[in-house]
Parts: sequence; C-alpha cells; structure tokens
Amino acid sequence: MRNSRLILRSGLTLAAAATLPTALAGASAAVSGISVSTIGSTVSVVTSACAQNNGSWGNASLLSKGQASYAQGRQVALSGTTVSQSAAWSGVSPGTYTVVVVCSNGMTAGSQSVIVSAPTTPTTSSTSTAAAPARGVMGGIGGAARDYGPLTLGVGAALVTTGVVATAWFLRRRSKPYRL
Repeated sequence: MRNSRLILRSGLTLAAAATLPTALAGASAAVSGISVSTIGSTVSVVTSACAQNNGSWGNASLLSKGQASYAQGRQVALSGTTVSQSAAWSGVSPGTYTVVVVCSNGMTAGSQSVIVSAPTTPTTSSTSTAAAPARGVMGGIGGAARDYGPLTLGVGAALVTTGVVATAWFLRRRSKPYRL
C-alpha cells in the first residue's frame, strides 16, 4: 500500500514536471508573432499567427516616426497559407519604421521596429572596398529576437521532458538497484 502511494505521488510529480516546458513554450510562442526583415529598400513581414476569415488573412501596416495608429501607415493585405502569411513594401526611404500586423479577426499579431538604411555605394579606395553601414545595429528585443515557430518549441519541450524523465528514472534506479 505504501509503495503504491509513493509510486502514484512520484508519477504525478513527473507528469507535472513534464508538462511545465510545454506550457512555457506555448506562452513564449504567443508573445512573438511576427518576423520583420529588410533587404535594401524593401521591408517584409512574416507571421503564422493569423487565420483566414471571410477570405482575408488581415493587413500589415508600415508606420513612420510621426504616425501613431495602425490606420495611418502604408497598409498591405497579408497573403499566404495557413502555415505562413506575409506582406512587403518596396521603395521604402531610409529611416526608422514600425511594422504592425492585424489579423482579419481584429487581433494584433505583433509589432516590431525596423531600420531601413540608406543605400551604400562602394568606395574606390585601394585600402578598402567595403562600405560601412550607415546607421549601425538596431538593439532591443525586436531586433534581437526571432520567432522559431511551434514545431521547434515543441521539439525543444519534448527534449526537456525526455531529460527530466530519464534523470528521475536514473536516480530512482541508482538508489534502489533491485527496482525498475
């Protein structure tokens, strides 16, 4: 009787420890919903947070420094599939912008700041042929974080769960070698 209670209590503890990484992975996946990148004067955004509603995925807006609301920016409709939706703006002048994605159900998928640099021209100096970037690296969470998606987070959670279960099994077996 005593052993069955101990096994039941150990099993519940292991189950709670196994579900913790999955719960944490789900929370972090919901926080970062978009990925913004720039190539030259083109700004693009990718998300997987929107669902199709009435034939539309939603809209993405590019806001310049003086614009404060989603409706004031350059809006582009999202296009894509159930796995990934995207939008792009070309011919964007140099400066700092904020990209906001609003799904067709009215929920904001995310917002992120981006810097569009002035085009650099190669120098003809004999010592260096590479031009230095005009504005440097953008710091902060938006410029440093990447959304890896639910598949990657799920695989990571499974690895952590496997490690916790294997450690508990090894420690239990080591303390009493005659048990499984």
